[in-house]
Amino acid sequence: MKNILKSKKGISPILATLLLIVIAVSAVIVTYAWVMTFTGNTTSQAGAILTVENTRYYGDGDNIEIILRNSGTADATVDTVYIGTSTSNLVKQTSGVVFNPASKIVVSGSTINISITSTDIWTDGETYYFNIGTEEGINLPFNREA
Repeated sequence: MKNILKSKKGISPILATLLLIVIAVSAVIVTYAWVMTFTGNTTSQAGAILTVENTRYYGDGDNIEIILRNSGTADATVDTVYIGTSTSNLVKQTSGVVFNPASKIVVSGSTINISITSTDIWTDGETYYFNIGTEEGINLPFNREA
């Protein structure tokens, strides 16, 4: 027993240095993998981010123009446009909807103009409710005063 306690042998300096290098490299690899996983999920989940830049009522009381911006990282395709005088009576616009550019696709980082010729005449000062839906499952509800 006394021989074990009197023994002064330990890990050689070369082995200790190699062990520290392996531990440091392993820590760097684990940290890099974690950071790349986190940032990769964040950007891929962003997708399309739609906002309404402007809504304009014009003409003889039946024309509406909506400027829609996509500030996300993916394109979005406008599928449906609803208009109503409250959130409970929105009506799907099946005709009279014109897109400029002609495609319904809102490219990432760009805008699209949606012109609607409605059969209902809007009243100045009244609030109208809208909901724009995309094929990707995004719904953009908003309201504007005429």
